[in-house]
Amino acid sequence: MKEKILEVKGLKKHFEVGRGQILKAVDDVSFDVYRGETFGLVGESGCGKTTIGRTIMGLYNKTDGNVLYDGEDVHALSKEEEFDFYKKMQMIFQDPYASLNPRSTVREVIGEPMEVHGLYESKKEQLDEIISLLEEVGLDRDHANRYPHEFSGGQRQRIGIARALALQPDFIIADEPISALDVSVQAQVVNLLKRLQTEMGLTFLFIAHDLSMVRQISDRIGVMYLGNLVELTTSDQLYENPLHPYTKALLSAIPIPDPDVEEKRERIILEGELPSPIDPPSGCVFRTRCPAAMDICSEVVPTFKEQEEGHYVACHLY
Repeated sequence: MKEKILEVKGLKKHFEVGRGQILKAVDDVSFDVYRGETFGLVGESGCGKTTIGRTIMGLYNKTDGNVLYDGEDVHALSKEEEFDFYKKMQMIFQDPYASLNPRSTVREVIGEPMEVHGLYESKKEQLDEIISLLEEVGLDRDHANRYPHEFSGGQRQRIGIARALALQPDFIIADEPISALDVSVQAQVVNLLKRLQTEMGLTFLFIAHDLSMVRQISDRIGVMYLGNLVELTTSDQLYENPLHPYTKALLSAIPIPDPDVEEKRERIILEGELPSPIDPPSGCVFRTRCPAAMDICSEVVPTFKEQEEGHYVACHLY
């Protein structure tokens, strides 16, 4: 039986944006992540993916719901417990340019969390581990004394990955780690993460908006729309049998590298703009753009339920 490492239950994260208005960035989201798997979280920009990642990490306080890591409530940890928690869970940030201190060398960037947690007794032992991590992510010892501005975007993201591995965590939240990179470099970083997962037994929450790339790395995928989880299933099942109209639209936008097939297939174009999370539509939040919307969609919030084994969807069509 698979072991749950992370449980997200009814998670809500709302922000006050002035004049009494509330922005519902994440609104009642639930999912589990099992040890050793990669759980992909996808959706358009502004759908709440990154907010979920940061709330799980404890960088944002939750509004409601629970985040349990190994059975412990992340948002109820004492300072001492929180200190230990961050040895188990780390984050790779989206922007490899902004996430590294430009005034610190690579050696200092990777070594700082080691020093904070007192992992090594000597500087030499720490330096050996830093060099080992650099080599693990495809860099070398000569890079240790350079500064972030001396590297390309792909190399900076590899440094960010090495920093995330510095405390030997079990769980890594990868927040769009490839979106700021060239396509050729994206594949390299994804392959690196897959290799590290196999070698180190890591568990990933992989946040992205590119469904084609998420398929390459994820075991299961959750699809987000306007702060809500609308579909969740295995990676293969999502591509072979998508249920939610929004998922179908996302998949239809992925180009197929065959001119004949690409020319004949039907593209689903969503009408209208993404609604504001400050004033979301009543009932189903997707109804204002849904080609299959019915009267009930404006009145009743669809239940997120299991339609077939392991395949969950929130839609009145089912």
